[in-house]
Amino acid sequence: MFFPDAPTIERGVLIGRDESALSEAADRLGFERTTTDWRDAIDEVDVFYNLGPNHLHAEPSIAALEAGAAVLCEKPLAADDATAERMARAAADAAVPTATAFNYRYVPAIRYAKRLIDAGELGEIRHFRGRYLQDWLVDPDAPWSWRLDADLAGSGALGDLGAHTVDLARYLVGDIAEVSGQLRTFVDERPTPDGEDSSEVTVDDAYSAQAAFENGAVGTLEASRFATGHKNDHAIAIHGSKGSLRFGLERLNELEVNLEGDRGYQRVLVTDEDDPYGERWWPPGHVLGWEHTFVHENYEFLTAVADGGEYRPNFADGATVQRVLAAIEESDERGERLRVE
Repeated sequence: MFFPDAPTIERGVLIGRDESALSEAADRLGFERTTTDWRDAIDEVDVFYNLGPNHLHAEPSIAALEAGAAVLCEKPLAADDATAERMARAAADAAVPTATAFNYRYVPAIRYAKRLIDAGELGEIRHFRGRYLQDWLVDPDAPWSWRLDADLAGSGALGDLGAHTVDLARYLVGDIAEVSGQLRTFVDERPTPDGEDSSEVTVDDAYSAQAAFENGAVGTLEASRFATGHKNDHAIAIHGSKGSLRFGLERLNELEVNLEGDRGYQRVLVTDEDDPYGERWWPPGHVLGWEHTFVHENYEFLTAVADGGEYRPNFADGATVQRVLAAIEESDERGERLRVE
């Protein structure tokens, strides 16, 4: 076992819409029972995982918190900033651990980057650049899904992808003070999954933003689901007065680092035993994958629940990210640079 100190858990109730699919999944995953109504489960669990669509994040999560359960909720925390604030207030009142599922904080290379920055190896941070590019909507005949409906998702590439980038910017550099953003929708209508009809696209397909950080750094943020040839290209670059670093999710075991005195970037393979989570897995050089970030995330969250400790990123972090996203969207609507409130 790679995490022998992980808390012992019991998989109590699996919640979903399709009873037959639930039954199969419960047998496969080891859940004791199933239900199609989350209200049936709230009072009997100590930890509640909300992995539903964005518009279903608030009500079940708040109910679980009021019942005293710790909650992990998928990102973005909510479909809008006002709802995210309600969730953060409920978390503060409940005084139990909460988690917003920004799993990329738990990539070992990102943890390694955090160590370098906190140790002052990059000096004063001047620039942050973050992008998240995918291409699954390039084809105009790609079918409509709930992610393309503002009532269900809140926003498109901005919330789905940009939320991750904003969280990493906050984690590594600091809070964002001002933004200037633009959003675009390239295809306004898509065929329904059955091909019988079409549905309107009411979210953005791409966004970009200029950002000013509270500590004086400047940044650029962008995401697109129309970036031909990019499958899951989440990349960041940070430049400081003494050094720089670069990271790309499609090569998630590597961090490119340029420190004071270096003549160029050095590629660091973040798999050694003394690297973040290195002692938990394979010998050095035996790389990890995307799925391992969720193992780390769940280990840290459940440990916080068991020990009564604090977990980050929590609901307050999720709400702060949501305020940045809302400011970017409002900036586009008003054509103005805005302060993040």
